[in-house]
Amino acid sequence: MKLIRFEEAGKEKPGLLIGEKMWDMSSVVADYNEAFFENNEIEKLKRAIAGDGSFPEVGAGVRLGSPVARPSKIICIGLNYVDHCIETNAPIPAEPIIFFKSTTALCGPNDNLVIPKNSTKTDWEVELAFVMGKKASYVEEGDAMNFVAGYCLHNDYSERAFQLERGGQWTKGKGCDTFAPLGPFLATTDEVEDVNNLPMWLTVNGKKYQNSNTSNLVFKIPFLVHYLSQFMTLLPGDVISTGTPPGVGLGIKPEPIYIKPGDVIELEIEGLGKSKQVAKAYGE
Repeated sequence: MKLIRFEEAGKEKPGLLIGEKMWDMSSVVADYNEAFFENNEIEKLKRAIAGDGSFPEVGAGVRLGSPVARPSKIICIGLNYVDHCIETNAPIPAEPIIFFKSTTALCGPNDNLVIPKNSTKTDWEVELAFVMGKKASYVEEGDAMNFVAGYCLHNDYSERAFQLERGGQWTKGKGCDTFAPLGPFLATTDEVEDVNNLPMWLTVNGKKYQNSNTSNLVFKIPFLVHYLSQFMTLLPGDVISTGTPPGVGLGIKPEPIYIKPGDVIELEIEGLGKSKQVAKAYGE
C-alpha cells in the first residue's frame, strides 16, 4: 500500500494512493502515527479496501503532508555513500555516523523550502528513508526487516555553515523548519521489490546534480536497524534517513553552489514518487 496524508498543515487526514487515485481513509484509522504502526493498523486498512466499503475520493489538487505524523525521532545517517565521502573530502566511516533532525523540520513533499534566517549555505540531499513498524531494541540484523513498515523519499536539507563552521554537532545545520520534506507517500515494504536497487536523482532549476542508486549504500537497512537499536529504542513511526549520494552543492567544483530564493528543487526515487520544493527567503 501507499499511505498518504492530505489537507492543510496541522489538519492532515490519512489516505491511500491506489493507482492514480487518492482515497480518504479517516473513517478507518485516526492517523499514521506511532499508535497506528504499534497496533498494526495497516491490517485494518487492508481489510477495509478488500471489503465492500466505499471511501471518499481525494481531489487531485489537495496538499500532501508528510505521510508519517509526529514521529518520536528523525534519525539520519551521514556519509553513507562512498563517492559522497570522496566529494566532501571525508573518510569512509568504519561505523555509521548518526545525527538527528528535529521533528519540527518535517513537512509535506511539495511544501516550500524556507531558507533559514542568516543562512548562506543551504544545500540539498536526496535520500531513501525508512519508517519503523515496531518497537525495536537490540535487534539482530537477520531479523531487522521484520521491524520496518516501509520506505519514503526524503530531502535532507542542510545548512552547511551552521553544520560545519559553527562548532558542535551537525544537528544545528539539519533541523531548521521545512528541512525534512517527506513523501509523497509511504510505500509498505511489499510495494518495493528490491530496496537495494532503486535509481534516485535530484535537480535544481532543471539541472541534474544527483544521479545514483541505493545499491551504492555503504550500510544497508538491516544493518542500520540492528546498529541503531544497540544505542536507543526505535519506536513505531520513527523515520530513519539512510544518507545521500554525491552531487550535493557542497561538493561542486571549483566552487560550491547553494540554494537561493526562487530555486526549484525536484527529486525522485524509483517506486517512491517525486517531490518538488520551491525555495523562499525567511519571512517571505
